[in-house]
Amino acid sequence: MKQNVLTQDAVDQALATLHDGWSGTTQQFSRSIEFADFLTAVRFIDHLAPHCEAMDHHPDLDLRWRRVDLVLSTHTAGGVTALDAQLAGIIDEIAADLPRAD
Repeated sequence: MKQNVLTQDAVDQALATLHDGWSGTTQQFSRSIEFADFLTAVRFIDHLAPHCEAMDHHPDLDLRWRRVDLVLSTHTAGGVTALDAQLAGIIDEIAADLPRAD
């Protein structure tokens, strides 16, 4: 199914429903999450991966010690779509259940 790029108003509405730390434009959503330690950051990615596979939608991830930087964009659509907003919500749910840095 073809995904349409969200308007900036729709992006702003989606961001308002997400946890603090997300930023975004019609081109991409991004967030950095700092976990309690390296193993927790890896566990976050491990918990996220099956959701991405089920959606056939994969974020750009950068793991640096205990911090995970995420960038979401639907490359085939050329920007942010409803899939990115949905995946951002899943990311928030997974991150909320894991210990974070002080």
